[in-house]
Amino acid sequence: MRTELDLKFDEKLAEATGPGGRIVIDHDAEGRAIVGNFPATLPVFFKTFCALNGQVEAMVAGDERLTFADLDHWSDRLAKALVTRGIRKGDRVGIAMRNCPAWVVSHMAILKVGGISTLLNGWWEAEEMRHAVELTEPVLILADPPRAKRLAERCGKIETLSLPIEGPLGEALAELLEGADENAELPEVVPEDDATILFTSGSTGESKGALSTHRAVTTGTYAYSVGLIVLKEILLSQGKNPAPPRTLLSVPLFHVTGEVPVLLNSFVVGRGLVVMPKWDAGEALRLIEKEHITYFVGVPTMSLELMNHPDRDKYDLSSLTDITGGGAPRPVSHVRRLQETFPNSQPALGYGLTETNAVGCANFWGNYAAKPASTGREQIPFVEVAILGAGDVHLPANERGEIGIRAAANIKCYWRNPEATAAAFTADGYLRTGDIGYLDEDRYLFIVDRKKDIIIRGGENISAAEVEAALYANPDIAEAAVFGAPDERLGEVPVAVLHSRDGASLDEGSLRDFLHGKLAAFKIPARMIFSAAPLPRLGTGKIDRVELKEKYAR
Repeated sequence: MRTELDLKFDEKLAEATGPGGRIVIDHDAEGRAIVGNFPATLPVFFKTFCALNGQVEAMVAGDERLTFADLDHWSDRLAKALVTRGIRKGDRVGIAMRNCPAWVVSHMAILKVGGISTLLNGWWEAEEMRHAVELTEPVLILADPPRAKRLAERCGKIETLSLPIEGPLGEALAELLEGADENAELPEVVPEDDATILFTSGSTGESKGALSTHRAVTTGTYAYSVGLIVLKEILLSQGKNPAPPRTLLSVPLFHVTGEVPVLLNSFVVGRGLVVMPKWDAGEALRLIEKEHITYFVGVPTMSLELMNHPDRDKYDLSSLTDITGGGAPRPVSHVRRLQETFPNSQPALGYGLTETNAVGCANFWGNYAAKPASTGREQIPFVEVAILGAGDVHLPANERGEIGIRAAANIKCYWRNPEATAAAFTADGYLRTGDIGYLDEDRYLFIVDRKKDIIIRGGENISAAEVEAALYANPDIAEAAVFGAPDERLGEVPVAVLHSRDGASLDEGSLRDFLHGKLAAFKIPARMIFSAAPLPRLGTGKIDRVELKEKYAR
Protein backbone atom coordinates (compact mmCIF):
# COMPACT_ATOMS: atom_id res chain seq x y z
CA MET A 1 0.00 0.00 0.00
CA ARG A 2 1.34 3.43 -0.92
CA THR A 3 2.34 5.58 2.02
CA GLU A 4 0.77 8.91 2.92
CA LEU A 5 4.04 10.59 1.92
CA ASP A 6 4.01 8.89 -1.50
CA LEU A 7 0.43 10.04 -2.05
CA LYS A 8 1.31 13.61 -1.05
CA PHE A 9 4.45 13.57 -3.22
CA ASP A 10 2.49 12.37 -6.26
CA GLU A 11 -0.20 14.98 -5.61
CA LYS A 12 2.28 17.87 -5.42
CA LEU A 13 4.22 16.53 -8.43
CA ALA A 14 0.98 16.49 -10.45
CA GLU A 15 0.29 20.09 -9.43
CA ALA A 16 3.81 21.20 -10.39
CA THR A 17 3.79 19.43 -13.77
CA GLY A 18 0.11 19.72 -14.67
CA PRO A 19 -1.77 22.55 -16.42
CA GLY A 20 -0.59 25.87 -15.04
CA GLY A 21 2.29 24.22 -13.16
CA ARG A 22 5.80 25.66 -13.11
CA ILE A 23 7.37 22.56 -14.72
CA VAL A 24 6.46 21.43 -18.23
CA ILE A 25 7.07 17.74 -18.87
CA ASP A 26 7.86 16.91 -22.49
CA HIS A 27 9.31 13.78 -24.12
CA ASP A 28 12.29 13.18 -26.37
CA ALA A 29 12.25 11.26 -29.64
CA GLU A 30 12.43 7.97 -27.73
CA GLY A 31 9.48 8.84 -25.51
CA ARG A 32 11.56 9.54 -22.39
CA ALA A 33 10.48 12.34 -20.05
CA ILE A 34 12.38 15.65 -20.15
CA VAL A 35 11.70 19.14 -18.79
CA GLY A 36 10.36 21.26 -21.63
CA ASN A 37 10.71 24.73 -20.12
CA PHE A 38 14.15 24.52 -18.46
CA PRO A 39 17.45 24.97 -20.36
CA ALA A 40 18.49 21.83 -22.23
CA THR A 41 22.15 22.83 -22.69
CA LEU A 42 24.64 23.62 -19.96
CA PRO A 43 25.80 27.03 -21.24
CA VAL A 44 22.19 28.30 -21.12
CA PHE A 45 21.67 26.38 -17.85
CA PHE A 46 24.52 28.30 -16.18
CA LYS A 47 23.41 31.67 -17.59
CA THR A 48 19.80 31.16 -16.53
CA PHE A 49 20.28 29.92 -12.99
CA CYS A 50 23.24 32.19 -12.22
CA ALA A 51 20.96 35.11 -13.16
CA LEU A 52 18.01 33.82 -11.12
CA ASN A 53 20.22 33.14 -8.07
CA GLY A 54 22.84 35.79 -8.81
CA GLN A 55 23.25 37.24 -5.31
CA VAL A 56 23.02 33.90 -3.49
CA GLU A 57 26.29 32.72 -1.98
CA ALA A 58 27.25 29.82 -4.23
CA MET A 59 30.61 28.68 -2.85
CA VAL A 60 32.53 29.03 0.38
CA ALA A 61 36.15 27.85 0.22
CA GLY A 62 38.14 28.82 3.27
CA ASP A 63 38.01 32.61 3.45
CA GLU A 64 36.77 33.01 -0.12
CA ARG A 65 33.05 33.51 -0.77
CA LEU A 66 31.58 33.59 -4.26
CA THR A 67 28.03 34.22 -5.49
CA PHE A 68 26.42 32.48 -8.44
CA ALA A 69 26.92 35.72 -10.38
CA ASP A 70 30.65 35.50 -9.54
CA LEU A 71 30.85 31.95 -10.89
CA ASP A 72 29.15 33.02 -14.11
CA HIS A 73 31.51 36.01 -14.49
CA TRP A 74 34.72 34.04 -13.93
CA SER A 75 33.60 31.14 -16.15
CA ASP A 76 32.74 33.57 -18.97
CA ARG A 77 36.25 35.03 -18.75
CA LEU A 78 37.83 31.58 -18.66
CA ALA A 79 35.69 30.36 -21.59
CA LYS A 80 36.98 33.24 -23.74
CA ALA A 81 40.52 32.46 -22.60
CA LEU A 82 40.08 28.85 -23.70
CA VAL A 83 38.80 29.96 -27.11
CA THR A 84 41.84 32.27 -27.40
CA ARG A 85 44.07 29.25 -26.66
CA GLY A 86 42.46 27.38 -29.55
CA ILE A 87 39.95 25.18 -27.72
CA ARG A 88 37.11 24.33 -30.08
CA LYS A 89 33.72 22.72 -29.86
CA GLY A 90 34.06 18.97 -29.34
CA ASP A 91 37.59 19.14 -27.89
CA ARG A 92 38.15 17.12 -24.73
CA VAL A 93 39.54 19.21 -21.88
CA GLY A 94 40.53 17.38 -18.71
CA ILE A 95 40.10 18.51 -15.12
CA ALA A 96 42.36 16.95 -12.47
CA MET A 97 41.97 18.86 -9.22
CA ARG A 98 40.69 18.48 -5.72
CA ASN A 99 37.37 20.21 -4.93
CA CYS A 100 37.84 23.99 -5.19
CA PRO A 101 36.29 27.01 -6.95
CA ALA A 102 38.73 26.62 -9.86
CA TRP A 103 37.36 23.11 -10.50
CA VAL A 104 33.80 24.44 -10.75
CA VAL A 105 34.70 27.44 -12.93
CA SER A 106 36.84 25.23 -15.21
CA HIS A 107 33.93 22.80 -15.66
CA MET A 108 31.56 25.65 -16.49
CA ALA A 109 34.00 27.27 -18.93
CA ILE A 110 34.76 24.05 -20.81
CA LEU A 111 31.04 23.45 -21.28
CA LYS A 112 30.45 27.06 -22.34
CA VAL A 113 32.95 26.67 -25.21
CA GLY A 114 31.26 23.45 -26.34
CA GLY A 115 34.13 21.32 -25.08
CA ILE A 116 33.74 17.91 -23.51
CA SER A 117 34.58 18.25 -19.83
CA THR A 118 36.66 15.17 -19.03
CA LEU A 119 36.62 14.54 -15.28
CA LEU A 120 39.79 12.71 -14.24
CA ASN A 121 39.69 10.89 -10.93
CA GLY A 122 41.88 12.89 -8.57
CA TRP A 123 42.65 9.79 -6.50
CA TRP A 124 44.24 7.91 -9.38
CA GLU A 125 47.93 7.17 -9.50
CA ALA A 126 50.01 8.01 -12.55
CA GLU A 127 49.37 4.75 -14.41
CA GLU A 128 45.61 5.04 -13.97
CA MET A 129 45.78 8.63 -15.22
CA ARG A 130 47.73 7.43 -18.26
CA HIS A 131 45.00 5.00 -19.31
CA ALA A 132 42.24 7.64 -19.09
CA VAL A 133 44.29 10.24 -20.93
CA GLU A 134 45.30 7.86 -23.71
CA LEU A 135 41.67 6.79 -24.08
CA THR A 136 40.18 10.29 -24.33
CA GLU A 137 43.13 12.29 -25.74
CA PRO A 138 42.32 15.68 -24.17
CA VAL A 139 43.88 18.68 -25.89
CA LEU A 140 44.47 20.33 -22.51
CA ILE A 141 44.32 19.33 -18.85
CA LEU A 142 43.70 21.83 -16.05
CA ALA A 143 45.23 20.45 -12.86
CA ASP A 144 46.32 21.35 -9.37
CA PRO A 145 50.05 20.94 -8.59
CA PRO A 146 49.94 17.39 -7.10
CA ARG A 147 47.90 16.01 -10.02
CA ALA A 148 49.95 17.94 -12.56
CA LYS A 149 53.07 16.24 -11.23
CA ARG A 150 51.37 12.83 -11.44
CA LEU A 151 50.27 13.50 -15.00
CA ALA A 152 53.77 14.57 -16.00
CA GLU A 153 55.07 11.14 -14.99
CA ARG A 154 52.98 9.29 -17.58
CA CYS A 155 51.22 11.83 -19.80
CA GLY A 156 53.96 14.32 -20.66
CA LYS A 157 52.78 14.75 -24.26
CA ILE A 158 49.47 16.30 -23.19
CA GLU A 159 49.53 20.02 -22.40
CA THR A 160 48.84 20.36 -18.68
CA LEU A 161 48.46 23.65 -16.84
CA SER A 162 49.13 23.58 -13.10
CA LEU A 163 46.82 26.03 -11.33
CA PRO A 164 47.77 27.45 -7.90
CA ILE A 165 44.38 26.64 -6.39
CA GLU A 166 45.39 27.33 -2.78
CA GLY A 167 45.02 31.08 -3.41
CA PRO A 168 41.94 33.09 -4.40
CA LEU A 169 40.18 32.16 -7.63
CA GLY A 170 41.61 35.13 -9.53
CA GLU A 171 45.15 34.04 -8.71
CA ALA A 172 44.42 30.44 -9.64
CA LEU A 173 43.20 31.47 -13.09
CA ALA A 174 45.62 34.35 -13.72
CA GLU A 175 47.96 32.50 -16.09
CA LEU A 176 45.04 31.14 -18.11
CA LEU A 177 43.34 34.53 -18.37
CA GLU A 178 46.45 36.42 -19.44
CA GLY A 179 46.13 37.62 -23.03
CA ALA A 180 42.57 36.38 -23.46
CA ASP A 181 40.45 37.96 -26.18
CA GLU A 182 37.52 39.49 -24.29
CA ASN A 183 35.57 39.68 -27.57
CA ALA A 184 36.01 36.01 -28.45
CA GLU A 185 32.75 34.42 -29.59
CA LEU A 186 31.46 31.27 -27.93
CA PRO A 187 29.90 28.58 -30.14
CA GLU A 188 26.26 27.59 -30.20
CA VAL A 189 25.59 24.36 -28.32
CA VAL A 190 22.56 22.12 -28.90
CA PRO A 191 21.10 19.47 -26.55
CA GLU A 192 22.49 16.55 -28.58
CA ASP A 193 26.08 17.82 -28.39
CA ASP A 194 28.54 15.89 -26.23
CA ALA A 195 29.14 17.43 -22.80
CA THR A 196 30.99 15.25 -20.29
CA ILE A 197 33.11 12.15 -19.90
CA LEU A 198 33.18 10.53 -16.48
CA PHE A 199 35.05 7.34 -15.72
CA THR A 200 33.56 4.16 -14.39
CA SER A 201 35.13 0.90 -13.25
CA GLY A 202 34.02 -2.20 -15.10
CA SER A 203 34.32 -5.89 -14.42
CA THR A 204 36.91 -6.15 -17.21
CA GLY A 205 39.38 -3.94 -15.34
CA GLU A 206 40.38 -0.61 -16.84
CA SER A 207 38.04 2.35 -16.49
CA LYS A 208 35.62 3.17 -19.30
CA GLY A 209 34.77 6.72 -20.33
CA ALA A 210 31.03 7.37 -19.97
CA LEU A 211 30.01 10.02 -22.54
CA SER A 212 26.93 12.17 -21.91
CA THR A 213 25.17 14.79 -23.99
CA HIS A 214 23.97 18.14 -22.67
CA ARG A 215 20.42 16.76 -22.68
CA ALA A 216 21.46 13.80 -20.54
CA VAL A 217 23.29 15.90 -17.95
CA THR A 218 20.57 18.52 -17.66
CA THR A 219 17.85 15.86 -17.42
CA GLY A 220 19.77 14.09 -14.66
CA THR A 221 20.04 17.40 -12.82
CA TYR A 222 16.34 18.21 -13.20
CA ALA A 223 15.33 14.78 -11.91
CA TYR A 224 16.85 15.85 -8.59
CA SER A 225 15.71 19.48 -8.77
CA VAL A 226 12.09 18.58 -9.40
CA GLY A 227 12.17 16.15 -6.48
CA LEU A 228 13.46 18.91 -4.17
CA ILE A 229 10.88 21.38 -5.48
CA VAL A 230 8.08 18.91 -4.71
CA LEU A 231 9.42 18.15 -1.23
CA LYS A 232 9.63 21.88 -0.50
CA GLU A 233 5.98 22.25 -1.55
CA ILE A 234 5.05 19.48 0.88
CA LEU A 235 6.81 21.31 3.71
CA LEU A 236 5.13 24.61 2.81
CA SER A 237 1.73 22.90 2.78
CA GLN A 238 2.49 21.75 6.34
CA GLY A 239 3.19 25.33 7.44
CA LYS A 240 6.98 24.83 7.50
CA ASN A 241 9.30 27.35 5.87
CA PRO A 242 12.66 25.72 5.09
CA ALA A 243 15.85 27.68 5.72
CA PRO A 244 17.97 28.74 2.71
CA PRO A 245 19.58 25.52 1.44
CA ARG A 246 23.30 25.01 2.05
CA THR A 247 25.27 21.83 1.55
CA LEU A 248 28.68 20.55 2.50
CA LEU A 249 30.69 19.66 -0.60
CA SER A 250 32.29 16.57 0.90
CA VAL A 251 32.16 14.20 -2.09
CA PRO A 252 34.57 14.55 -5.04
CA LEU A 253 33.32 16.57 -7.98
CA PHE A 254 34.82 14.08 -10.44
CA HIS A 255 32.22 11.55 -9.28
CA VAL A 256 28.73 11.71 -10.74
CA THR A 257 27.19 12.31 -7.28
CA GLY A 258 29.36 15.36 -6.77
CA GLU A 259 28.88 16.67 -10.30
CA VAL A 260 25.13 16.23 -10.85
CA PRO A 261 22.92 16.03 -7.71
CA VAL A 262 25.29 18.11 -5.58
CA LEU A 263 26.94 20.71 -7.86
CA LEU A 264 24.64 21.22 -10.84
CA ASN A 265 21.47 20.73 -8.82
CA SER A 266 22.62 23.55 -6.53
CA PHE A 267 22.47 26.03 -9.43
CA VAL A 268 18.78 25.22 -9.95
CA VAL A 269 17.67 25.37 -6.32
CA GLY A 270 19.99 28.22 -5.29
CA ARG A 271 21.92 26.15 -2.78
CA GLY A 272 25.26 27.26 -1.37
CA LEU A 273 28.22 24.87 -1.41
CA VAL A 274 30.75 24.83 1.42
CA VAL A 275 33.93 23.19 0.15
CA MET A 276 35.88 20.59 2.09
CA PRO A 277 39.29 20.02 0.46
CA LYS A 278 39.26 16.49 1.88
CA TRP A 279 36.95 14.53 4.15
CA ASP A 280 37.38 14.96 7.89
CA ALA A 281 34.43 14.23 10.17
CA GLY A 282 35.54 16.70 12.86
CA GLU A 283 35.94 19.50 10.33
CA ALA A 284 32.56 18.59 8.84
CA LEU A 285 30.88 19.03 12.23
CA ARG A 286 32.56 22.42 12.65
CA LEU A 287 31.44 23.60 9.23
CA ILE A 288 27.86 22.36 9.71
CA GLU A 289 27.58 24.62 12.76
CA LYS A 290 29.53 27.60 11.35
CA GLU A 291 27.91 27.69 7.90
CA HIS A 292 24.39 26.54 8.93
CA ILE A 293 24.50 23.52 6.63
CA THR A 294 21.01 22.15 5.91
CA TYR A 295 21.83 19.25 3.59
CA PHE A 296 24.52 16.61 3.88
CA VAL A 297 25.24 14.02 1.21
CA GLY A 298 27.98 11.44 1.23
CA VAL A 299 28.62 7.74 1.18
CA PRO A 300 27.10 6.03 4.27
CA THR A 301 30.58 5.80 5.80
CA MET A 302 30.62 9.57 6.21
CA SER A 303 27.35 9.83 8.12
CA LEU A 304 28.51 6.95 10.32
CA GLU A 305 31.68 8.89 11.16
CA LEU A 306 29.59 11.96 12.02
CA MET A 307 27.50 9.84 14.39
CA ASN A 308 30.55 8.27 16.03
CA HIS A 309 32.73 11.37 16.35
CA PRO A 310 33.67 12.05 19.99
CA ASP A 311 33.16 15.82 19.57
CA ARG A 312 29.73 15.58 17.96
CA ASP A 313 27.84 16.92 21.01
CA LYS A 314 30.09 20.00 21.16
CA TYR A 315 28.49 21.45 18.03
CA ASP A 316 25.06 22.90 17.27
CA LEU A 317 23.86 20.77 14.37
CA SER A 318 20.24 21.89 14.48
CA SER A 319 20.41 23.48 11.00
CA LEU A 320 20.91 20.04 9.43
CA THR A 321 17.54 18.85 8.08
CA ASP A 322 18.53 16.17 5.55
CA ILE A 323 21.22 13.48 5.60
CA THR A 324 21.43 11.66 2.29
CA GLY A 325 23.53 8.66 1.38
CA GLY A 326 24.52 7.29 -1.99
CA GLY A 327 27.28 5.45 -3.81
CA ALA A 328 27.09 2.39 -1.55
CA PRO A 329 24.52 0.48 0.48
CA ARG A 330 23.68 1.82 3.93
CA PRO A 331 23.27 -0.84 6.63
CA VAL A 332 19.67 -0.94 7.85
CA SER A 333 20.86 -0.49 11.44
CA HIS A 334 22.28 2.93 10.56
CA VAL A 335 18.87 4.38 9.65
CA ARG A 336 17.48 4.24 13.19
CA ARG A 337 20.80 5.52 14.57
CA LEU A 338 20.69 8.51 12.23
CA GLN A 339 17.21 9.39 13.44
CA GLU A 340 18.25 9.12 17.07
CA THR A 341 21.55 10.99 16.64
CA PHE A 342 20.19 13.82 14.47
CA PRO A 343 16.58 14.29 15.60
CA ASN A 344 16.12 17.43 13.47
CA SER A 345 17.24 15.63 10.33
CA GLN A 346 15.52 13.20 8.01
CA PRO A 347 17.52 10.38 6.41
CA ALA A 348 17.48 9.58 2.70
CA LEU A 349 19.18 7.21 0.29
CA GLY A 350 19.67 7.40 -3.46
CA TYR A 351 20.55 4.89 -6.15
CA GLY A 352 22.02 5.80 -9.51
CA LEU A 353 25.05 5.15 -11.69
CA THR A 354 27.65 7.11 -13.59
CA GLU A 355 25.93 5.76 -16.70
CA THR A 356 22.58 7.28 -15.64
CA ASN A 357 23.99 10.65 -14.55
CA ALA A 358 23.14 9.58 -11.00
CA VAL A 359 19.39 9.14 -11.55
CA GLY A 360 17.53 6.04 -10.48
CA CYS A 361 15.63 5.72 -7.23
CA ALA A 362 15.25 7.70 -4.02
CA ASN A 363 14.01 6.77 -0.55
CA PHE A 364 13.46 9.60 1.92
CA TRP A 365 11.93 10.78 5.15
CA GLY A 366 9.29 8.49 6.67
CA ASN A 367 9.36 6.18 3.67
CA TYR A 368 13.00 5.39 4.34
CA ALA A 369 12.26 4.64 7.99
CA ALA A 370 9.42 2.34 6.90
CA LYS A 371 11.50 0.49 4.26
CA PRO A 372 15.14 0.99 5.26
CA ALA A 373 16.31 -1.96 3.16
CA SER A 374 14.99 -0.35 -0.03
CA THR A 375 16.62 2.27 -2.20
CA GLY A 376 13.17 3.70 -2.92
CA ARG A 377 10.90 4.42 -5.84
CA GLU A 378 12.08 5.48 -9.28
CA GLN A 379 12.47 9.24 -9.76
CA ILE A 380 9.20 9.84 -11.57
CA PRO A 381 8.46 11.02 -14.19
CA PHE A 382 12.04 10.94 -15.49
CA VAL A 383 13.06 7.37 -14.66
CA GLU A 384 11.64 3.99 -15.58
CA VAL A 385 12.97 0.94 -13.70
CA ALA A 386 12.48 -2.61 -14.93
CA ILE A 387 13.61 -5.95 -13.57
CA LEU A 388 15.09 -7.88 -16.48
CA GLY A 389 14.74 -11.61 -16.78
CA ALA A 390 15.89 -14.05 -19.47
CA GLY A 391 15.75 -12.42 -22.88
CA ASP A 392 15.33 -9.02 -21.17
CA VAL A 393 11.71 -9.80 -20.35
CA HIS A 394 10.33 -7.37 -17.75
CA LEU A 395 9.56 -9.36 -14.61
CA PRO A 396 6.55 -8.75 -12.32
CA ALA A 397 6.67 -7.49 -8.73
CA ASN A 398 8.78 -9.44 -6.23
CA GLU A 399 10.67 -11.44 -8.88
CA ARG A 400 14.45 -11.05 -8.96
CA GLY A 401 16.45 -10.10 -12.00
CA GLU A 402 18.92 -7.53 -13.31
CA ILE A 403 17.91 -3.93 -12.66
CA GLY A 404 17.44 -1.84 -15.81
CA ILE A 405 17.06 1.94 -15.93
CA ARG A 406 15.57 3.91 -18.81
CA ALA A 407 15.89 7.71 -18.81
CA ALA A 408 16.87 10.61 -21.03
CA ALA A 409 19.68 11.06 -18.51
CA ASN A 410 21.38 7.82 -19.63
CA ILE A 411 24.79 8.15 -21.27
CA LYS A 412 25.18 8.23 -25.02
CA CYS A 413 27.90 5.59 -25.08
CA TYR A 414 31.22 4.47 -23.67
CA TRP A 415 33.92 6.53 -25.35
CA ARG A 416 35.50 4.56 -28.20
CA ASN A 417 34.10 1.28 -26.91
CA PRO A 418 31.17 0.20 -29.11
CA GLU A 419 31.23 -3.37 -27.80
CA ALA A 420 30.73 -2.27 -24.19
CA THR A 421 28.07 0.22 -25.29
CA ALA A 422 26.10 -2.45 -27.16
CA ALA A 423 26.29 -4.78 -24.18
CA ALA A 424 25.10 -2.08 -21.78
CA PHE A 425 21.66 -1.44 -23.30
CA THR A 426 18.62 -3.57 -24.02
CA ALA A 427 16.75 -3.31 -27.29
CA ASP A 428 14.09 -1.16 -25.59
CA GLY A 429 16.62 1.31 -24.19
CA TYR A 430 17.17 0.15 -20.62
CA LEU A 431 20.67 0.43 -19.19
CA ARG A 432 21.80 -2.84 -17.64
CA THR A 433 23.05 -1.84 -14.20
CA GLY A 434 24.75 -5.10 -13.29
CA ASP A 435 22.80 -5.12 -10.02
CA ILE A 436 20.29 -7.80 -9.05
CA GLY A 437 17.08 -6.79 -7.33
CA TYR A 438 13.31 -6.74 -7.28
CA LEU A 439 10.45 -4.24 -7.16
CA ASP A 440 7.78 -4.70 -4.52
CA GLU A 441 4.09 -4.02 -5.14
CA ASP A 442 4.63 -0.29 -4.43
CA ARG A 443 7.54 -0.15 -6.93
CA TYR A 444 10.15 0.19 -4.20
CA LEU A 445 13.46 -1.22 -5.40
CA PHE A 446 15.43 -3.69 -3.28
CA ILE A 447 18.99 -4.52 -4.35
CA VAL A 448 20.05 -8.00 -3.29
CA ASP A 449 23.26 -8.71 -5.20
CA ARG A 450 25.65 -7.50 -7.87
CA LYS A 451 26.05 -9.22 -11.17
CA LYS A 452 29.32 -7.46 -11.96
CA ASP A 453 32.52 -8.28 -10.12
CA ILE A 454 32.76 -4.83 -8.55
CA ILE A 455 33.73 -3.96 -4.98
CA ILE A 456 32.24 -0.77 -3.51
CA ARG A 457 34.57 0.62 -0.86
CA GLY A 458 33.09 3.66 0.82
CA GLY A 459 31.37 4.68 -2.43
CA GLU A 460 34.41 4.06 -4.64
CA ASN A 461 33.99 1.37 -7.30
CA ILE A 462 36.90 -1.04 -7.51
CA SER A 463 37.28 -3.57 -10.30
CA ALA A 464 38.52 -6.87 -8.88
CA ALA A 465 39.99 -7.66 -12.29
CA GLU A 466 42.05 -4.44 -12.28
CA VAL A 467 43.50 -5.20 -8.83
CA GLU A 468 44.27 -8.77 -9.87
CA ALA A 469 46.04 -7.51 -13.00
CA ALA A 470 48.23 -5.24 -10.86
CA LEU A 471 49.06 -8.13 -8.54
CA TYR A 472 49.94 -10.43 -11.43
CA ALA A 473 52.51 -7.86 -12.58
CA ASN A 474 54.61 -9.10 -9.66
CA PRO A 475 56.64 -12.06 -11.03
CA ASP A 476 56.50 -13.88 -7.69
CA ILE A 477 52.69 -14.27 -7.80
CA ALA A 478 51.37 -17.41 -9.45
CA GLU A 479 47.67 -17.00 -8.63
CA ALA A 480 45.57 -14.13 -7.30
CA ALA A 481 41.89 -13.69 -6.49
CA VAL A 482 40.34 -10.44 -5.26
CA PHE A 483 36.85 -10.03 -3.81
CA GLY A 484 34.90 -7.74 -1.53
CA ALA A 485 34.62 -8.47 2.19
CA PRO A 486 32.10 -6.80 4.53
CA ASP A 487 33.37 -3.83 6.53
CA GLU A 488 31.35 -1.98 9.16
CA ARG A 489 32.78 1.44 8.30
CA LEU A 490 33.31 1.27 4.53
CA GLY A 491 30.65 -1.26 3.51
CA GLU A 492 33.19 -3.40 1.65
CA VAL A 493 36.95 -3.62 1.33
CA PRO A 494 39.03 -5.55 -1.21
CA VAL A 495 40.69 -8.74 0.02
CA ALA A 496 43.32 -10.63 -1.97
CA VAL A 497 44.10 -14.35 -1.71
CA LEU A 498 47.51 -15.11 -3.20
CA HIS A 499 49.58 -18.15 -4.11
CA SER A 500 53.25 -17.55 -4.88
CA ARG A 501 55.44 -19.20 -7.47
CA ASP A 502 57.65 -22.07 -6.38
CA GLY A 503 60.63 -20.80 -4.46
CA ALA A 504 59.34 -17.25 -4.15
CA SER A 505 59.03 -15.49 -0.83
CA LEU A 506 56.21 -12.95 -0.53
CA ASP A 507 55.20 -10.74 2.36
CA GLU A 508 52.45 -8.15 2.68
CA GLY A 509 54.74 -5.18 3.25
CA SER A 510 56.78 -5.67 0.10
CA LEU A 511 53.66 -6.37 -1.93
CA ARG A 512 52.06 -3.12 -0.73
CA ASP A 513 55.21 -1.26 -1.75
CA PHE A 514 54.99 -2.95 -5.16
CA LEU A 515 51.37 -1.83 -5.66
CA HIS A 516 52.02 1.74 -4.52
CA GLY A 517 52.06 3.94 -7.59
CA LYS A 518 50.30 1.32 -9.70
CA LEU A 519 46.92 1.54 -7.96
CA ALA A 520 45.13 4.31 -6.12
CA ALA A 521 45.40 3.77 -2.37
CA PHE A 522 41.72 2.87 -2.00
CA LYS A 523 42.14 -0.05 -4.44
CA ILE A 524 45.01 -1.73 -2.58
CA PRO A 525 43.64 -4.75 -0.70
CA ALA A 526 42.87 -4.16 2.95
CA ARG A 527 43.91 -7.75 3.67
CA MET A 528 46.30 -10.09 1.86
CA ILE A 529 46.01 -13.79 2.54
CA PHE A 530 48.85 -16.05 1.41
CA SER A 531 47.89 -19.60 0.48
CA ALA A 532 50.52 -22.31 0.45
CA ALA A 533 48.31 -24.43 -1.81
CA PRO A 534 47.10 -23.48 -5.30
CA LEU A 535 43.77 -21.66 -5.29
CA PRO A 536 40.60 -23.75 -5.80
CA ARG A 537 39.26 -24.06 -9.35
CA LEU A 538 35.86 -24.51 -10.94
CA GLY A 539 35.18 -27.14 -13.58
CA THR A 540 35.80 -24.43 -16.20
CA GLY A 541 39.33 -23.96 -14.83
CA LYS A 542 38.56 -20.52 -13.41
CA ILE A 543 39.50 -19.70 -9.82
CA ASP A 544 36.55 -20.38 -7.51
CA ARG A 545 36.02 -16.95 -5.95
CA VAL A 546 32.79 -18.03 -4.29
CA GLU A 547 34.61 -20.68 -2.27
CA LEU A 548 37.41 -18.25 -1.39
CA LYS A 549 34.94 -15.57 -0.35
CA GLU A 550 33.01 -17.98 1.85
CA LYS A 551 36.25 -19.08 3.48
CA TYR A 552 38.02 -15.75 3.95
CA ALA A 553 35.58 -12.82 3.66
CA ARG A 554 34.90 -12.68 7.38
